[in-house]
Amino acid sequence: MVAKKVSLKSIIGGGYGRFWNFRGRYRVVKGGRGSKKSATTALWYIINLMKYPLANLLVVRQVHQTHKDSTYAQLKWAAHRLGVSHLWDFKLSPLEIVYRPTGQKILFRGLDDPLKITSITVDVGYLCWAWFEEAFQIRNEDDFDKVDMSIRGALPEGLWKQLTVTFNPWSEKHWLKKRFFDEPNPDVLALTTTYQCNEFLGPDDIKLFEWMRANRPRRYRVEGLGEWGIAEGVIYDNWEEKEFDWREIAKRPGISSAFGLDFGYTADPTAFIATLIDHERKEIYIFDEHYQKAMLNNQIAEMIRYKGYAKEKIIADSAEPKSIEEIRRCGISRIREATKGKDSILNGIQYLQQFKIYVHPKCVNTIVELSNYIWDNKNGTFINKPVDDYNHLMDALRYAVTSNKQQSGSPVGQVSGQTVAAQITW
Repeated sequence: MVAKKVSLKSIIGGGYGRFWNFRGRYRVVKGGRGSKKSATTALWYIINLMKYPLANLLVVRQVHQTHKDSTYAQLKWAAHRLGVSHLWDFKLSPLEIVYRPTGQKILFRGLDDPLKITSITVDVGYLCWAWFEEAFQIRNEDDFDKVDMSIRGALPEGLWKQLTVTFNPWSEKHWLKKRFFDEPNPDVLALTTTYQCNEFLGPDDIKLFEWMRANRPRRYRVEGLGEWGIAEGVIYDNWEEKEFDWREIAKRPGISSAFGLDFGYTADPTAFIATLIDHERKEIYIFDEHYQKAMLNNQIAEMIRYKGYAKEKIIADSAEPKSIEEIRRCGISRIREATKGKDSILNGIQYLQQFKIYVHPKCVNTIVELSNYIWDNKNGTFINKPVDDYNHLMDALRYAVTSNKQQSGSPVGQVSGQTVAAQITW
């Protein structure tokens, strides 16, 4: 094999020296957006798997399906960035990455399939490292512990067991804060990183963070500076994250569907939400979402069509009638304006508070907004007005559900003669 020299400093940059050299059991990094925590972690694993020929890596997310476009793509990028991608096999079925010279593996698992987590074996060497990406999505600490306990057994000299945990700190009530940040432990490296240590950002990226600091100071503290999201004054405490099969929920008598859309572009995302409503039991099931900046109207229409909702009634923000008309002309014929009036926001919130809301784990952005959508605070006292932040999916949810208020809605099982099950792919 021909040796290849690369400059790690030019590829990795600064700000992660302690992370790079720590050998304790837990490396935990909370950080804002653009803090290069995931990129640095991926680079570390590619380099060190090549350096230690008996090591193997398990990569874990809450939902297995989310790996392909996140951790798998990030590790593939890291191999390319280091100029060693020709030494790795990137497999899609099953999803895994194999180091050709030795047969070492990077395995991908989701906590939504616990049996596959507890029965992992490797052909070469030892399973000694695990990476929990977007760990905020792991709401149940016991799920983390099961994987933690699976990284066990004696190792040869020179190897060590280690779990790396990376996440955005959306809520201070998450178990990660107490376990890794509030109780000092010599076997834990707990770091907070920000975009300010990422020398690879462009001027436009920095400009966006500066805009956020001036216009969305609360969001800037979390997404810019990596500080914990404050959970006091949360508007909705009537929700929980829950695995469910929307197809089974849809079979209930009287279930109706409701879809909402809130527009955004440069600073704010376009937010789309899909729900099932059980009026008799007072339950709402949020089973799909879309959350993306810089979407043109034709792209929004294509997204709705791709997801299988083109024939559904979709309630959109009435502040943009031109956008609604353009989307309608793109074939989303049943899109309608939301009805607004005096106190419509408060009335909609009060109506939603009457329901128990269940959110599927795949709806990550909905979970983030529900955790951070709070009442405004004046001089230490909460007032009857929401903070204008973390509210894009919340507005879309309000449009969808309140429009369904006086009607049973279209039967969930039927969309233009086809079943929803036939249209929606997960």
